[in-house]
This record gives sequence, structure tokens and C-alpha cells, in this order.
Amino acid sequence: MDLKIILKKIPQNPIIIEGFPGFGLVGTITTEFLLDHLKAEKIGEFQYNELAPIAAIHKGSLVNPMAIWYVPKKNLVLLHTILNVKGFEWEIADNIIDMAKKMKAKQIIGLEGVATDDPSAEAKAYYYGDKKIEESGAHPVKESIIMGVSSALMLRSPKTSCIFASTHSQLPDSKAAAKIIEILDKYLSLEVDYNPLLKQAEDFENKLKNIIQQSNKTVKEADKKTMSYLG
Repeated sequence: MDLKIILKKIPQNPIIIEGFPGFGLVGTITTEFLLDHLKAEKIGEFQYNELAPIAAIHKGSLVNPMAIWYVPKKNLVLLHTILNVKGFEWEIADNIIDMAKKMKAKQIIGLEGVATDDPSAEAKAYYYGDKKIEESGAHPVKESIIMGVSSALMLRSPKTSCIFASTHSQLPDSKAAAKIIEILDKYLSLEVDYNPLLKQAEDFENKLKNIIQQSNKTVKEADKKTMSYLG
């Protein structure tokens, strides 16, 4: 696959946070919320030939389907995407790792949703990697199967940690995303309030649900192939 990351700025020693569309769209919701609330600036984008050429428009503005953002005051790099990247996880992970080397990144943090059988249960947070995350209220993962870009990063980069939130639905789950933001806020001293996400849950969920549904519909109409897997 001819995929590469194009950067117009290369921050030094940042923490990289990636959120790809996985279970409950938790990573996508979380990174979008952080973009909105931490005044992030776009510093780059993914260029590719084989992923679906989808452009989303929301409230009259173009939503970049796969971009890199930077929060100078917190020295955070955020990877935000709404694209289905099934089949290209290794290539994407390798590009992220190369980017991390150029930036001399301190750490890569993956954000994911994990399934729970209890729909009435409150979202719980779990982690893999840096044990300091436990001090922020997350529980260590004992048994789990991880898929997608985060798993590729975990296998190829020792600098990767992951934060997971339990979710009971494949539909967008803002409550699970809010739990991850709560943990990130304590872990990285972000000084961001996750409560607005709970209040704006319906808007966030509907926005992302519509974008994902439209992108799925577009691809189905184009090549008659399903996009039932996100991760």
C-alpha cells in the first residue's frame, strides 16, 4: 500500500494519542472531543491510494478523514480518523512508529473500546503498558483480544500503552469515551472536563454515526463489499 504521513510541523518529545474507529467508536469520539477542547491545530495528514476516497462534510465544513493534530500547550499529537482501515493496520502502524521516531515521541497511547455483556453497567477503564495509568483509575488488563491499529502498535513498539473502556454496543458510545477522557485527564494533567461529552453525547454520537453510515454506504455502492469491521 502506498501510504505515508505528510507533516508540516514536527513537534519534539510529544506524547502521541491515536484513536481509530474500533468497538463503540471510542477512539474516534475521544480524539474528536480532545481536538475540540484542547484547541488543536492540524499539522499533517495521511496520504493513501488504496483506502476509500471518502470526504465527509459536517455543518458545512470538510471533515478530514485521517489527520494529525497538535496541542502545543500540552505537547500532544492526536491521530484522528473516521475511515475503515481494515487490511492496512500494519502499514499504518509502521508509519505512526516512523513518525514517532522523527518526533522522538515519549510514548504512544492507543484508545479502544472493549465489549462488556452488561448493558446496565457503568463504563470501566482498563490499561496496558505504563503502570502509572493505574494511579489514574484504570485497571490492568488481565485477559483480552485486541485488534486493529492499536494491536499492531502494541506488537511493534515498546513505547505503546493502551487505555480501554468497556462498552456494550458497536454503536458510538460517548459514555465509554468520557471514561477514557477522565483517565487521560488525570494521567496527563490535561485540565479538560469530560462532563460536556456526556451532555453532548447525542450530538457526538449522531454526527459520527451518520458519517460512518454514509461512508459505509458509499463504499458498498462503489464495490459491493461490506464494511462491517471497524478497527
